[in-house]
Amino acid sequence: MNIQIFGTKKSFDSKKAERWFKERRIKFQYIDIKDKGLSKGELRSVMQAVGGLDNLIDQNSKDENLVALLKYLQPEDARIEKVLENQHVLKTPIVRNGKKATVGYQPDIWGTWE
Repeated sequence: MNIQIFGTKKSFDSKKAERWFKERRIKFQYIDIKDKGLSKGELRSVMQAVGGLDNLIDQNSKDENLVALLKYLQPEDARIEKVLENQHVLKTPIVRNGKKATVGYQPDIWGTWE
C-alpha cells in the first residue's frame, strides 16, 4: 500500500485517520493541505475515484461565498483551478491508495484496501 493522507492540523477527522493507520502499523505519508496541497494531477485522480469535484467540496466550509461560486462556475476546468487556488474548501481527510481514494473518515473502506 502507498497511503497518502491530505488533511489539516485542525481537522479532527484528519487526526483520526492518522491514528487509524498508525494503530494498524500501516505506513503513510501525511500532507498538510495548507502547506503543500494537492497538485492538479492528484486532484483529478481523487475526483475520478470519488465521483467528481462536488464530492470533494465541504458544503459547510467557512468560505460560503466560494462554495456558492463553485456550484455555478463553468467550465469544469475553471472550477478545478479555483479549488486548486483555495484548497481550504476541500473536505478532509482525503486518503489515497494508488488510484483509490476516499474523502472524510472512512475506516470501513480503508480496511478493504490491500
